[in-house]
Amino acid sequence: MKIERVDEKTVKCFLSNEELEEYDISYKDFVTRSDKAREIVEEIMAQAVEEVDYKPPQFAFDLQIMMLPDQGMILTFTERTPDDLRNGANLMNYLREMRRILKEKLGLDGSTIAGLLAQAMMTAAAGQDVVEAGSTGQALPEQQDGTGTPAQKEAEPQKPRFAIFRFDNMRNLCAYAGVLPRNLRVASRLYQQDGTYYLYLERGGASYERYSRASIQALEFGELYAATEDKAVYLEEHGECLIGEKALSRLRL
Repeated sequence: MKIERVDEKTVKCFLSNEELEEYDISYKDFVTRSDKAREIVEEIMAQAVEEVDYKPPQFAFDLQIMMLPDQGMILTFTERTPDDLRNGANLMNYLREMRRILKEKLGLDGSTIAGLLAQAMMTAAAGQDVVEAGSTGQALPEQQDGTGTPAQKEAEPQKPRFAIFRFDNMRNLCAYAGVLPRNLRVASRLYQQDGTYYLYLERGGASYERYSRASIQALEFGELYAATEDKAVYLEEHGECLIGEKALSRLRL
């Protein structure tokens, strides 16, 4: 077991194939959070404290798993502070409030709200400012001109048919899968690249309202990576497809 201190919040541990065999543990154990995996994590943390003066996370941590063919496994532990989690919570609160305004104040239908929320998520992922729905000058669903007559109606927002969400560890991904309704008719695939997991979530046979709700829930456990074809193609070409279909169903524990 070789431990390396990356920075104040991050530590890496390399387990050789021989050590994995000795511990009788595999990739699946860490994915499913088995008792054996928990024991190994505790041992790694204790050894990191002793060898590299690492301070165990006080709040929470992300675990990334990278398999090295014919060599072993690298586990990367990164501390998550309350501020890290609060940023995601702020976006969630914003989207909930946005949904309330769109429904109660503007009276939009569920399908239109779903498209607008999906657009808001993509805007946030791109680091752009999101204009609060219902604020001064917002043209939803129509705006009055200077004469008091309705101006030209805004174009119907294009509703994305898929989104790709990024998860730092399998624990969060499985937790997300576990909170979704079992009868949710979305299509999903799971990819891995450089120790990070990417969930391709497509509307499939679900309504836009249910699909949007599932997308918003994903932000509680991960973050939006992209919702464009070029990113999906890049992931297919450069990422490793772990589950080709019905990924969410197979990730439920």
